[in-house]
Amino acid sequence: MTASLAGIVNHQVRLAARPVGLPRATDWQFTEAPVAEPGEGGVLVGVRALSLDPAMRGWMNEGKSYIPPVGIGEVMRAGGVGVVLASRHPGFAPGDHVSGGPGVQEFWSLSAEEVKRSGLAKIDLRLGSLTQWLNVLGMPGMTGYFGLLDVGQPKAGETVVVSGAAGAVGQTVGQLARIKGCRVVGIAGGAAKCDWVVGELGFDACIDYKQAARVGVEKWDAVREGLRQHCPAGVDIYFDNVGGEILDSVLARINRRARIVICGAISQYNNTSAVQGPKNYLALLVNRARMEGMVVFDYAARYPQAIAEMAAYLADGRMKSREDVAPGGVAAFPATLNKLFSGENFGKLVLKISDA
Repeated sequence: MTASLAGIVNHQVRLAARPVGLPRATDWQFTEAPVAEPGEGGVLVGVRALSLDPAMRGWMNEGKSYIPPVGIGEVMRAGGVGVVLASRHPGFAPGDHVSGGPGVQEFWSLSAEEVKRSGLAKIDLRLGSLTQWLNVLGMPGMTGYFGLLDVGQPKAGETVVVSGAAGAVGQTVGQLARIKGCRVVGIAGGAAKCDWVVGELGFDACIDYKQAARVGVEKWDAVREGLRQHCPAGVDIYFDNVGGEILDSVLARINRRARIVICGAISQYNNTSAVQGPKNYLALLVNRARMEGMVVFDYAARYPQAIAEMAAYLADGRMKSREDVAPGGVAAFPATLNKLFSGENFGKLVLKISDA
């Protein structure tokens, strides 16, 4: 082992139990492991930052899904970015910046076989910062790009509504829809978030679902009233990140041949009872509309296309990328993850692991 790696300890967070409702401290186990030199064809990555995403809550649950659940005792799955510290692989050299799925740990050691199937990829910091590679140039950006363009199929002049508008996926969807010539209405929680998506990102309007508490009405009444006010001609595309009552409220406003993109349902992820499905689904029948789920991994072969297009938008100022970077390293993971479910984060939530 080289002197630079000798004696280094890898701190990790493992799934200790399957959460019931909101994840608790007892659902996690903190472990340590020695850092080893990579074997033939392998790579060792020092993790710099991790992407914290609502989908992580689903990965903790047992049962069939689009991706196998995280096993009890396994390092918690997470996307991230880092730098190659040591390599015996011809495609990677020490100092290369990379993205992939390191999990919640400080160091990511990959065998030759793991390099092939891990999605480890070099990233170009001339196109965007490390945190932007976890946002608009990373998985959230890919989700927004393909979910809107391939599934939503926007046409200039149409009205697009996106929930979670100030979050990682929502901010990309709204800006991209504006670039494609659509009218964009966001739904977000709090005046500051709504002001930001309109004033900074260029949305045409934003509905503050938290305004209800401030004026003493039901949350869903505030959303319904906002949709009536800002979507007088109806909704052509709804990009859904939250599910629940907000999905039902938008379904009541859809136009003929509308497209509903089901990306996520953060309002439902910590339910301890049955997930609430759409009550207004017959609006799909009446309006000959389409509701379709999307999983970003299906588009992996086309990520370079999306990265190139959106990097150009970042460069010319047509697109912005806001990250909420939390300090604390792996020890801060459990508490930081739960910020997603309280709506505490403002922008794409990133956990900083190391500066080195």
